[in-house]
Amino acid sequence: MTTRINAASYIKSGLGQAMLALQHQVETSGLEHSLIELVKLRTSQINGCAYCLDMHSKDARALGETEQRIYALNAWRETPFYTDRERAALEWAEAVTRVSVDHVPDRVYDAVAPHFSEPELVALTFAVVAINSWNRLAISFRAPVGSYVSPHAVAHA
Repeated sequence: MTTRINAASYIKSGLGQAMLALQHQVETSGLEHSLIELVKLRTSQINGCAYCLDMHSKDARALGETEQRIYALNAWRETPFYTDRERAALEWAEAVTRVSVDHVPDRVYDAVAPHFSEPELVALTFAVVAINSWNRLAISFRAPVGSYVSPHAVAHA
């Protein structure tokens, strides 16, 4: 695919800085970084964002995520590889991402709420909002897939 717009060149714009500020707040919200990466990956799978799947699989690996958990993420309900808290986060991420389907039903909220404090659930929701936004930017502008190098991998090299 041919890149339509190099969105990275606009990252210093007010809009780009606003997105980066939101992402920074998500990353420093207190949620586990491994959990945030799983949510980013699962949301990107649902949205079919190749650029973000490449990016976040590399970031997850660099942060210590296992290949097994990355490969099985699309079928997380059928595997024993995720904690109850991670399962709750993935269920929430799917429901928020597919908000047009059933408007995040009460049954999902009721299943997720015991695993997260109110501030954590707000942070998790913003994490889902942020990755959905990044997915839409990358897909719309056809971000080039494969060239991303994780800063976490560089830091650990």
